Amino acid sequence: MIAPATGAIIQKLNGLAPRVALVLGSGLGSLVDAVENAIRIPYADLPGFPHSGVSGHAGEVVAGYLSGKPVLVLAGRAHYYEKGDASVMRPVIAALADLGIEMLILTNAAGSVRHDLAPGSVMLIEDHINYSGLNPLIGEPSDQRFVGMTTAYDSKLKDAFAVAAGEVQEKLAMGVYMWFSGPSFETPAEIRMARTLGADAVGMSTVPEVILARFFGLRVAACSVITNYGAGMTGAELSHEETKDVAPKGGARLQKIIRALVREIG
Repeated sequence: MIAPATGAIIQKLNGLAPRVALVLGSGLGSLVDAVENAIRIPYADLPGFPHSGVSGHAGEVVAGYLSGKPVLVLAGRAHYYEKGDASVMRPVIAALADLGIEMLILTNAAGSVRHDLAPGSVMLIEDHINYSGLNPLIGEPSDQRFVGMTTAYDSKLKDAFAVAAGEVQEKLAMGVYMWFSGPSFETPAEIRMARTLGADAVGMSTVPEVILARFFGLRVAACSVITNYGAGMTGAELSHEETKDVAPKGGARLQKIIRALVREIG
């Protein structure tokens, strides 16, 4: 079944055929300014696309060239915590698959549970823990719902990320991301639990999109910009304003890495 938005996007692309798509998290929207010959399509103009109610998420598709390669950038995402729907991004990921996208690069803002992973750092996600227990494929009637997640994060794309970081001389940490449903931040006890269970960072997005992308056959890589230490690690209270303030600093580092990455894989 073709996603409702596919035809509308194809009409706007004027023959552009990107194979790489990026999803930008909180405070990371400035990357769209680097897209050349940009074609902008508001989510509101695309059937089935969600309208994010989170500040820092623009809600538009931006197509064009990054590092000389055709790309499709999703400036903003919708989250489970907005309306309680883990599959809210399914129409978006389905449309990407219909358009011939092969590689999906996801970004997010996350909290660190490690003292040596400071705000402003960039962490490549090697694996995740779906602590929320939610799944965007609940209700899918076909046997395709039994998606293998052993290699959810593509090994070649992870290697390409590391090479790109080296090329631009940016440090790239690696770790495990734990998904909490949000929208409230984690408690100090939950942060201690996350550390004990093997997480390196926590956040409120990305995991549903990874599951959906694998369902639709896309190769996936994901990165977190660390915006804060987890609850109880500094004694300070957490806020979304802090996320929006710090994300662009790490986002500038991630942007350099992504531009180098797209040049290699695009």
